[in-house]
Amino acid sequence: MIEPLMRMRLRVEQDVFTLRQLGREVARAVGLESQDQTRLATALSEVGRVLLGEGSHAEVTFTLEPYGVPSLRVTMAHSVEGGASRLAEQLQQVGRLVDTMEVDDGGSGTTIRMARRLPPGAPALTAARMDEIRAGLGRHVPGSPLDELAVQNQQLIAALDEVRAQRDELARLNAELEETNRGVMALYHQLSDELEETNRGVVALYAELDEKSVQLRAASEAKSRFLANVSHELRAPVTAIIGLGRLLTDSFSDPLTEEQDRQVGLIRTSASDLLTLVNGLLDLAKAEAGRIEPNWSEVDLKVVFGQLRGTLRPLATRPEVDFVVDEPAVPSVRSDEVLLAQVLRNLLTNALKFTEAGSVRLSVRRAGAAVEFTVADTGTGIAPELQERIFEEFYQVPGSKPVSGRGTGLGLPYARRLAGILGGGLRVDSTPGAGSTFTLQLPVES
Repeated sequence: MIEPLMRMRLRVEQDVFTLRQLGREVARAVGLESQDQTRLATALSEVGRVLLGEGSHAEVTFTLEPYGVPSLRVTMAHSVEGGASRLAEQLQQVGRLVDTMEVDDGGSGTTIRMARRLPPGAPALTAARMDEIRAGLGRHVPGSPLDELAVQNQQLIAALDEVRAQRDELARLNAELEETNRGVMALYHQLSDELEETNRGVVALYAELDEKSVQLRAASEAKSRFLANVSHELRAPVTAIIGLGRLLTDSFSDPLTEEQDRQVGLIRTSASDLLTLVNGLLDLAKAEAGRIEPNWSEVDLKVVFGQLRGTLRPLATRPEVDFVVDEPAVPSVRSDEVLLAQVLRNLLTNALKFTEAGSVRLSVRRAGAAVEFTVADTGTGIAPELQERIFEEFYQVPGSKPVSGRGTGLGLPYARRLAGILGGGLRVDSTPGAGSTFTLQLPVES
């Protein structure tokens, strides 16, 4: 059991001043800070005043608790029983001056226990240290009530000075905070104005983009109408030229000289090329205008490949080029048979035109959730920077010369349009001098 630092008995009102002095002295000796000394002394004097008001004496004991959290404990035993709840209510405000305060009824009266933790910098509570504190307290001579009143006045003045200093500091912080708030509000207004200006600019930009989009759509529609109208108007005279050329070379007509026959052949060839170009323009205009509606059905790929093999065989007349149509590894696909055949025909025709030797091969395979048709050739190939440009209307790779026939620059753009209409896509992989591979990818189900 730890030996108390000091004991005293509280009998008369003058003892309250003594208890206050002693409490402050004990607090100073154990290392409590100045403010905590005043708080503990005030709490003891207030509790002592309340207990004397109950009409009986009290025993006060000061004890140090060196274990766990070092603290100073004060126990005040009052001989009156049954007053715990009443005293606890009266001393509720006093409890704020200490860390803990307990009021309970014991066997011989009411006991009040208070504790105040020692600061981290307080000296260690060794046995020698506690003996030194007891000796010092034993030599303490209490002062008179007037002396205690003077000490209280000094403490009050110090407290007022501290409050005034805190008030000045608070005023300074409030002024700084107010200045900061003004700066924040100014920045907020500036940012709001800038944001509003930016929003107006964005709105204006969107309006301009909408206007340009409308103009672009109108220009695209006008171009499609122009191509369709021009193609339609050109088809009739071109067809007439071809027909007249055929009549001039007919066996029932008057015979032509060799030179005349050659010139009429040139006219017919040029007219046929022009008719091919007109038909390509008309098909492209229809695709761009969205006038091509797929007729979905289950397409037998063996039949489609057989038709392509038969119709394109006459174009593969050079013995240096092998025209190969593999047996389809996929039996069927849901698509539009006419449009699918048109895309593959354009790719094969283009490959045969630009392949001087080697092979042109058509094949199909399943690739995950899609079907891929590939047309591979061993032609001249295409440079990487030009591989997307070949899908532009009328564009032809510089320096490329078809081995047979003449290119219009519309076959590949039209094939890509049809691939999009069928729900798929068309891409090319090519290496200059090593040939090209065009891949038509279609979903398994549309």
